Amino acid sequence: MSALFIGLMSGTSMDGIDAALVDLSAMPPRLVATHTHPCPETLRTRLLEAIRLKDPLTEDLSRLDDDVGVVFAEAANTLLESTGTQASAVTAIGSHGQTIHHAPDAPRPCSLQIGNPRRIARLTGINVVADFRHADIEAGGQGAPLVPAFHAALFRCPTETRVVVNIGGIANITVLPADPSEPVTGFDTGPGNTLMDQWIWQQRGLSLDRDGEWAAGGHIDPDLLACLQADPYFQQVPPKSTGREHFNLDWLSACLGPVGATAQGVQSTLCELTAVSIANAVRQFAGETRRLLVCGGGVHNKELLRRLAAALDPLVVESTRAHGLDPDWVEAVAFAWLAQRHLEGKPGNIPEVTGADHPVVLGRLFKQGY
Repeated sequence: MSALFIGLMSGTSMDGIDAALVDLSAMPPRLVATHTHPCPETLRTRLLEAIRLKDPLTEDLSRLDDDVGVVFAEAANTLLESTGTQASAVTAIGSHGQTIHHAPDAPRPCSLQIGNPRRIARLTGINVVADFRHADIEAGGQGAPLVPAFHAALFRCPTETRVVVNIGGIANITVLPADPSEPVTGFDTGPGNTLMDQWIWQQRGLSLDRDGEWAAGGHIDPDLLACLQADPYFQQVPPKSTGREHFNLDWLSACLGPVGATAQGVQSTLCELTAVSIANAVRQFAGETRRLLVCGGGVHNKELLRRLAAALDPLVVESTRAHGLDPDWVEAVAFAWLAQRHLEGKPGNIPEVTGADHPVVLGRLFKQGY
């Protein structure tokens, strides 16, 4: 079996598909090549509409599933072409898909990722492992977060307790105790970039607050921050996970009514909410932490990292790059690794993280040509 795998990941922002070609012959993995494939604006609009709908039409959802699969396949094929790598040299693609609904606490828990893996397998000529969340949910878990197992394999250290924080649209932490007898834990802390991105798009037509400059120039509104922090999710005991279904502009608007914050003040307050919710989670559930490793798009928000470091002083706060892996590619590499785990018949979840009854092999295999 070749050690070459491809990981495909699209997050809450839906601004593109991350494709990573990874050599998994040893740990740490070797990142051979990367490609970020743009998500067509028309497709992104359809995805956002599907998220908002309570009961999307089956026909429309099926078409959207196929169309997302085509774009994911394009991302993988472009990556292969740019490196001169033959499809036959890649063992499998691990495709996370695009989440359009995550409801782990519903009467019938569910999590839906689309991006037809059969279509990806046919268009790339490579076997695909996908549908990573259902097995964990069927075992009583949240189906998220799933990357902590990879964090543990790559970043755990016997001389210090560490926390890995992934700041994507939603932020999540993985607690890595130095003592090997202690379990790895982790959960979604709340919003990462999603509210900041949605707000600056609504107010200024920008896709993101580059370096957190707009937030840095505003004033935190204490009343707004207190209202946002009163949400029960922040007091909920793990295991827990969340998504854009909960943390969105409608959720924000409920607190904006009685508060007279300026648009820039709202951005600054949202930045503070992300920093404080992460810091509170670390202090409450990982009090022995000595080092915080940051990955995900939030690593580029200088103002957010400044506030996070201040809130957690004297902890060392640094990028995962200092420990062998580019912070922009941790999740894509993780799903390549989870595909390898699936093919080897090894569990990919951590029950202490997701709340599952037991470890399970994650994903389903979709073979090319079928």
